[in-house]
Amino acid sequence: MTAVTTPVNTPAAPPDTPPAKARTRARRGPRWRRTALPYLLLAPALVTFGVFKAYPIVDSLLLSFTTGNGSAGHADGLANYRRLLDDPLFWTALRNTGEMLVVQVPLMLALALLMAVAINSALVRWRTVWRLGIFMPAVTGLVATGVMFSFLLRTEDGAVNRLLEAVGLPAVDWLGQPFWARMSVVLVLSWHYTGYNAVIYLAGLQSIPRELYEAAMVDGAGAVRRFTAITVPALRPLLLFTVVLSTIGTLQLFDEPYVLTGGGPDNATLTVSMYLYQNGFRYFDFGYASAIAYALTLLVSVLGAVQMRLMGERDR
Repeated sequence: MTAVTTPVNTPAAPPDTPPAKARTRARRGPRWRRTALPYLLLAPALVTFGVFKAYPIVDSLLLSFTTGNGSAGHADGLANYRRLLDDPLFWTALRNTGEMLVVQVPLMLALALLMAVAINSALVRWRTVWRLGIFMPAVTGLVATGVMFSFLLRTEDGAVNRLLEAVGLPAVDWLGQPFWARMSVVLVLSWHYTGYNAVIYLAGLQSIPRELYEAAMVDGAGAVRRFTAITVPALRPLLLFTVVLSTIGTLQLFDEPYVLTGGGPDNATLTVSMYLYQNGFRYFDFGYASAIAYALTLLVSVLGAVQMRLMGERDR
């Protein structure tokens, strides 16, 4: 007997059903729309950057080639830059800024590194509390910091001079003598930013394997040897980062001396940024102020590049 096989009828696809690729393309939309979507999403940020960053930078560069007060400026080539080279007050401001930079940055970073090493010690408890305490000055407003220290450093009744007299030392005219006025600015800067850099170093110290220190102790290395042979090389990228940022910040120094001393006494604390502000917003000499800004930009760029080159070569 022969078995009869009954064919299975499968339903045929409707003739008007589109292929899978066509359906996917239909869902995604035209190709130009997919290509333009990222640019549309970036447009607000790009427009904001162009209006508030790129345009002022280009306009101030063009403005540095003009002379005249306010809107009455006219093109005058490199006159502002030639004037800059012959301006004794600009060189005074640059010298003041350089002196405070040479003293403040090494002092602040050395204190920050020692502070971070101390907090990272196994003998210290409540590290979170200590880390919060040393970071608190960094979140204090710069104007508030300047006002606070202007009261603390007053010659007659300031808390600092009263403390010096209590231990038998003479009072210091912190804000009235050129040398001490510059040291006052250094003191304020160190108080404000030391904890910030210490927290950065502390994060780097906590990433160093403890086994390295244990192996060095087994080999007989003392605390100083472990610090110079393990800690400093491991923190070199962070040291470069903080040195460059601190240098840039000090070269742009404005708020602290402006609030604390106003640039005095006898222009002893006048900085390049303060001199720029005076020419731009007190004398309305916008062309010369723009030239000062670009001279400062060039100085910051050169010093940053030199520091990165020198410290980068040590890493090789």
